[in-house]
Amino acid sequence: MASNSECCTTAPKLIFACSGAADVGAVSDQAARKLTRDGIGKMFCLAGVGGRVSMIMDATKAAGAILAIDGCKCDCAKSCLEQAGFTHFAHVRMSDLGMEKGKTPVTEDAINTTAAAGADALANLKTA
Repeated sequence: MASNSECCTTAPKLIFACSGAADVGAVSDQAARKLTRDGIGKMFCLAGVGGRVSMIMDATKAAGAILAIDGCKCDCAKSCLEQAGFTHFAHVRMSDLGMEKGKTPVTEDAINTTAAAGADALANLKTA
């Protein structure tokens, strides 16, 4: 017999990380992967949103919740989602967590701090 969680699934929570070339991009990427491993949501393809790939756009439109993780004040992940028409999502900027571009080694502590902030942001996202 199927459990309630199997028969009553909700739309997935999608996680988009800036994954940029800087150290904070690497931390952002690893935090999104950790959130996926922990079952908080599913890391998804930001480049697909930027490129307006129809399959990725459709899946993002159907998401139950969206999280953008940015490493710095450039807010590339946030901007990419907004330019694609997505306006309701949680957002974490690592520089707001005290991490600085060019000065943030990719450590378990930085990854865990970012992942925890992302999980909190998703949990506190109000439904549209």
